[in-house]
Amino acid sequence: MKPRKTANPKRRLVAAPVLPEGKLALDELAKRTTYGGNPQHKRNPGDFDLNPPSLPRQGKTLCDGAHVFKQAAAENLLREGIRRGLTSVQARKGWPQNVWAVSESGIALEAMLTNEDTGLYHGYPLQSRDPLVEEVLKRWKESS
Repeated sequence: MKPRKTANPKRRLVAAPVLPEGKLALDELAKRTTYGGNPQHKRNPGDFDLNPPSLPRQGKTLCDGAHVFKQAAAENLLREGIRRGLTSVQARKGWPQNVWAVSESGIALEAMLTNEDTGLYHGYPLQSRDPLVEEVLKRWKESS
């Protein structure tokens, strides 16, 4: 399979929640969400317990570049992205297909739903040329 050269243009963020009920629903969803990782996005497997341990693939962005080396840190970013409402319009069985966050070093990240029955995600840094980068950075800053 050829690596994707452009970002998926169908990805869109939902409108930011304004009502307390919407924020509460996102908080509840975040509590049930888990992060599993993907060996194709890791050079250093850290404590992600990946099988195989790491298998960086050409054309894939690596979490290592965003300085995300601990599973707990990745899961916290995923959950915070949900709490802040940085989720996709597209959903599967009540789980957003994508969730966005920003690392401590200011890198925009995207998580993709891996298991729609359990709410398991894996994530990776967005490519700098992805049109969503600016929107994610702006919404993250506005929601802090």
